[in-house]
Amino acid sequence: MKITIVGSGYVGLVTGTCFSEVGIDVTCVDIDRNKIENLNKGILPIYEPGLEEMVHRNMQKGRLLFTSEISEAIRGSEVLFIAVGTPPDEDGSADLKYVISVARECGKYMEDYLLIVTKSTVPVGTAKFVRQAVQEELDLRGANILFDVASNPEFLKEGAAIDDFLRPDRIVVGIDSPQAEELMKSLYKPFTLNGHPVIFMDIVSAEMTKYAANSMLATKISFMNDIANLCEIVGADVNNVRKGIGSDSRIGNKFIYPGAGYGGSCFPKDVKALIRTAEEYKYPLRVLKAVEEVNDSQKELMFNKIYKYFKGNLAGKTIALWGLSFKPLTDDMREAPSLVVIKKLLESGAKVRAYDPVAMQEAKRILGTSIEYARDQYDALVDADCLLLITEWSEFKFPNFDIIRKLLKEPTIFDGRNIYDFMEMKRREFNYFCIGINTGL
Repeated sequence: MKITIVGSGYVGLVTGTCFSEVGIDVTCVDIDRNKIENLNKGILPIYEPGLEEMVHRNMQKGRLLFTSEISEAIRGSEVLFIAVGTPPDEDGSADLKYVISVARECGKYMEDYLLIVTKSTVPVGTAKFVRQAVQEELDLRGANILFDVASNPEFLKEGAAIDDFLRPDRIVVGIDSPQAEELMKSLYKPFTLNGHPVIFMDIVSAEMTKYAANSMLATKISFMNDIANLCEIVGADVNNVRKGIGSDSRIGNKFIYPGAGYGGSCFPKDVKALIRTAEEYKYPLRVLKAVEEVNDSQKELMFNKIYKYFKGNLAGKTIALWGLSFKPLTDDMREAPSLVVIKKLLESGAKVRAYDPVAMQEAKRILGTSIEYARDQYDALVDADCLLLITEWSEFKFPNFDIIRKLLKEPTIFDGRNIYDFMEMKRREFNYFCIGINTGL
């Protein structure tokens, strides 16, 4: 089987590479010619554990190709995935111009039956616009070619995307024709041999499932952050509360860790888009609006603690920052809490010296020379007034506290992910401030 993936960003590249890994011939398309040139040289535009090796292996075997010409890629393909970006408009709604542009290209160049699948996260009802755009281009050509449209939302966790794709919890597919269903069954057969289910449903429900899933996870995070903030006020320990509620099988222990707020390319954008969709139908999603509000304020929490600790005088202070990416195992800094904290620290006159195991180049692209970049995690600490941890990379979890004490001007740590034990830090005589435990700030 031959398929085409249009869009060679995070979703498109992971999707195409994983399909090629099971023997499918894949051509990835992107209008960014520089990106395609780099990919053909084996240079990836993103960091994802295990992806680079898999890309190189399948390129060498001739199963994974990269081009900027969709007219070439579409020839002979049975399935085409749309995996382009859907950035938020100013009102929070998803911008579909790239999705519709690909649909029109399909109508211009398809020669035989084609199943067009939206892999991008798109608002409910997008499939009808895709179908309309394809048909308009076919009509302009006077071509009578059958095609189907389907929805196949991605559920990839950055940092674990390869495993998520090869061993998925579930595969959601929205279809409206038997032919489309059979094609998708055939395509995903290698991934379902171990019992992973393909859940077929109507297209609108599939589109809604993606937004509902991400919004539910974002809700759990904001709920726990809200509870953590209350724990600080009343004197409870949020870590004990988390264990107490997480043992309830109806709640579970995932996504209930308090922190500095969620970020990334999915949760913030998808929550906004679903809120906007609801508004278009005159239905207010009150819970999700609160989720977004809590998250926005949570990203400022660690700055507020630092500001209060230094009694509002941050001018000339040097803050050592560990972690720039929005989560570990990725260089993605989209909507990262670190960006909010850095902005407020700089506005208050502080200096920031940061280190991240993977996201340093991305940080330099975004922040330029506004902050200092350390060679390693300990270099960031030299003569700094405090340490602020924002991203819970594994190498930060068991540091040498004697070195930290020696390098900092004073032994002060602000832990935005609660990765250190409060009582241990107290025994070590650190000034330690985390989330959800009353530490005096």
